[in-house]
Amino acid sequence: MEKWKITQLYTLEETIAAAIFEGAQYPWEVLGKIKDFIVELGNSLPADKYEKRGENIWVAKSAHVFPSAYIGGPAIIDEEAEIRHCAFIRGSAIVGKGAVVGNSTELKNVILFNKVQVPHYNYVGDSILGYKAHMGAGSITSNVKSDKTLVEVKSAEGCIETGLKKFGAMLGDCVEVGCNSVLNPGTVIGKGASVYPTSAVRGFVPENCIYKGPGDVVARV
Repeated sequence: MEKWKITQLYTLEETIAAAIFEGAQYPWEVLGKIKDFIVELGNSLPADKYEKRGENIWVAKSAHVFPSAYIGGPAIIDEEAEIRHCAFIRGSAIVGKGAVVGNSTELKNVILFNKVQVPHYNYVGDSILGYKAHMGAGSITSNVKSDKTLVEVKSAEGCIETGLKKFGAMLGDCVEVGCNSVLNPGTVIGKGASVYPTSAVRGFVPENCIYKGPGDVVARV
């Protein structure tokens, strides 16, 4: 369970949202707080660096938002971020410094740390992606179980009941997710881990490991 904690997954200096994690042990504990946190933080952002666009939407003046992108509030787009054509940000989203949200990518109730890349046809919902995490083209987070029961985080070491119906994935810093992979509800991937393309991932992938398939996880050498 220790490996699932915020301190083991994320470098909090690499997000404008560091304060939301105060008092929490596990990252999914903050999913229900993102919306209100954005409004509070947004209203404190300096006007010389951020402009308010519509209701509860703050965009850094150095960010590049393409004309066909949609941003719904509440949302914060941090400095040097790039929101590309046809990106769909549904709301309750924090996009970190230098992050890339690409063509036809959809975000909902997420925190993307600095330098995260979700650049091609991704769906990221009810999830937190750590510093420099990257999701390959077509990879998605599945955030609701097919039977609509509450999400649990599981591994060989044990299980934690989250009490959440919507919970996508927690990706640690520098995680690489291969193209067309599906991260099932409650997936946690440790720092520096990689997932093979077209994988269906469930449960926990330890840090600095490579997920090749169910039961086939190897340490990076």
